[in-house]
Amino acid sequence: MRYRNKNKTTSMNFERDRKTAEVDMQLTGAEIVIEILKEQGVDTVFGYPGGTILNVYDELYKHKDEIRHILTSHEQGASHAADGYARSTGKVGVCFATSGPGATNLVTGIATAYMDSVPMVAITANVNLPLLGKDTFQEVDIVGITMPVTKHGYIVKDVNILADTLRNAFKIAKSGRPGPVIVDITKDVTAASCSFEPAGGPADFKPDPVIKDEDIKAAAGLINASKKPFVYVGGGAVISGASKTVREFIEKIDSPACDTLMGKGVVDALNPHYTGMIGMHGTKASNKGVSECDLLIAMGARFSDRVVGNANRFASNAKILHIDIDDAEINKNIRTDASVVGDLNEVLKKLLPLIESKDNKEWNDHIDEYKKSFPLEYPNDRLTCPYVIERLDALTDSSAIVSTDVGQHQMWAAQFYKFKEPRQLLTSGGLGTMGYGLGACIGAKEGNPDKVCVNIAGDGCFRMNMNELMTASRNRLPIIEIVIDNRVLGMVRQWQTLFYDKRYSNTVLEDETDYVKLAEAMGCNAIRVTEREEVDGAIKSALASDRPTLIDVVIKEDDKVFPMVSPGGAIEEAFDEKDIERRK
Repeated sequence: MRYRNKNKTTSMNFERDRKTAEVDMQLTGAEIVIEILKEQGVDTVFGYPGGTILNVYDELYKHKDEIRHILTSHEQGASHAADGYARSTGKVGVCFATSGPGATNLVTGIATAYMDSVPMVAITANVNLPLLGKDTFQEVDIVGITMPVTKHGYIVKDVNILADTLRNAFKIAKSGRPGPVIVDITKDVTAASCSFEPAGGPADFKPDPVIKDEDIKAAAGLINASKKPFVYVGGGAVISGASKTVREFIEKIDSPACDTLMGKGVVDALNPHYTGMIGMHGTKASNKGVSECDLLIAMGARFSDRVVGNANRFASNAKILHIDIDDAEINKNIRTDASVVGDLNEVLKKLLPLIESKDNKEWNDHIDEYKKSFPLEYPNDRLTCPYVIERLDALTDSSAIVSTDVGQHQMWAAQFYKFKEPRQLLTSGGLGTMGYGLGACIGAKEGNPDKVCVNIAGDGCFRMNMNELMTASRNRLPIIEIVIDNRVLGMVRQWQTLFYDKRYSNTVLEDETDYVKLAEAMGCNAIRVTEREEVDGAIKSALASDRPTLIDVVIKEDDKVFPMVSPGGAIEEAFDEKDIERRK
């Protein structure tokens, strides 16, 4: 009996000591960074080391079997890769950089994520606390620099608040309308120690805004009274995970539906209700339909200037219902007749029981006539970017993750690839960042190793961050880089042709750069395509490869993206080459 009692006492003491040890676990700041990343479910980090962040990288080395680090060729590539990882997976993307120029090199990627509401946590390190504000080597106020383009920013000067700061950073990045958060940590904090208590796992950051019943009733009233509704889907529908509910809503009210560049895939491109993209390079069916509808239902969209065109003439025959999680977007660009603030998926779930099933055959037939009369077209007598994208679409069964840079190729990708699901198109919509796509493609492949990941770039954009091909090669990522090679800055040249009397000021890339040799020098496969007949073989070869492959597609310098809306024009006045010829 005494032996058993003693054993019990020993057991109790052991349990007490174990709990005390847990509470009083002493970790350095660098160890805390890694523990929080694991706690938040982070499996991949993109970054570039340097002096002030060395303590964190040293700790990361000890956990390389738990957290994969992708060393990019440039910090901007790291921020774009974290962005692409986040957009394609729905998780928070994470990137590392050291102080000074390392941190500032992240800024373009952070701003890109901010404009498109992408959840990202950027972790940087700064000089030691006593050296702050003294123009120390490689010291910058990165939190101040990024203040306009982050949801929040922290500089951590005390190791005791580091864990909670990082947890809050992930919560802020993911909750509500997502966005990037920066956490800057002084180097001495990464070396200092304090007690650390594990939280047991990431918190649920599902947005929980208060959706007002009176707003739901007003929205349902507008929808039920409408005879000619039109649904306009933006990036918020992707972020909300509302694709299934959006599709159910469209079917119930029997409405045509268009999307923005950021809303691609929410509505299947093969859905009979789908009319294509809206805006400056949207389809005539979408632009004319929105201009003639009696109710425009905006879902997670911000009425961007590239969508709206002339704001005074936008949807002038319609009442406007705006659903968005960010109340700051309501009535910011376009005045609405009703609005509901809240997570789109939750709002639609509340709306669906209150709206009547409709049969809008006459209205849909009218829109179908526009779709038949104004199809997207391109020259069929030679190699063009739209042809390449159509073949890519066919050979990947419309299921690839497609990233793009910015310009003509971006619009052609949005027009001609038939996106089935959300999170398939990764592109810089708000900031329009040239050089975004390759890093994003790398991030997408890391997050989706079983999916085909393709970046489509113009040759002007490719020059911006082509060095990330080395990142893909070093990590043996079988991504596909398609360079639309017209030796000009295509979209700017298109504007110069149409609106600047063909004064091609600094838009002609007059050099003899060989992109195939460049790619091969960086350890990639490379194929040049100059004829339509070569396209399928090149794509099939790239799809079969276990290495990154560049396809250099040589096209005419004056191919143009149509339809197009003139600057300041109304979207229903979108024109194409046939319209230009008629005017002549």
